[in-house]
Amino acid sequence: MSATTDLLADAFGRIREVVHEVLDGLPTEHLDVRPDPEANSIAWLVWHLARVQDDHVADVAGRAQVWTEDGWAERFGLDLPAEDIGYGHSPDDVARVRGLSAELLTGYVDAVHARTLEFVGSLADDDLARVVDERWDPPVTLGVRLVSVVSDDLQHAGQAAYLAGMLGRGATA
Repeated sequence: MSATTDLLADAFGRIREVVHEVLDGLPTEHLDVRPDPEANSIAWLVWHLARVQDDHVADVAGRAQVWTEDGWAERFGLDLPAEDIGYGHSPDDVARVRGLSAELLTGYVDAVHARTLEFVGSLADDDLARVVDERWDPPVTLGVRLVSVVSDDLQHAGQAAYLAGMLGRGATA
């Protein structure tokens, strides 16, 4: 492993750590709480951050998503299309991500994390300059895409930690 892959592995590991801190010991009834009808729940935030990471890493790795390949979509049983990652969800869509357990959420997060580390561990420094999305100007490189996923996921993990704290659970992040 290189310093670059070590750095990326550490960054993705921090996402997993925050999610575990939030969900460990969290009362199940807190997972679906939305402090406002327009707000996201902890369950939605964790599901969404894992779906984004799974979708984006699978795309750049040229692999199937853990969500579909390993049967997580069926285990979750959500009333959403299998390809849905939560981007652009309306409040009604957010409400569909409910009735999940902390164990199910952490199981999926852990599976996505393992697949992410497998991919990141295969990278050489030069790989980060590879263009992975030409729909943007400038085109998006692998390095930029991975940093974007880390940034987005850490924001959502922090939101979940904040919500857990609001609900009286001293989640740390």
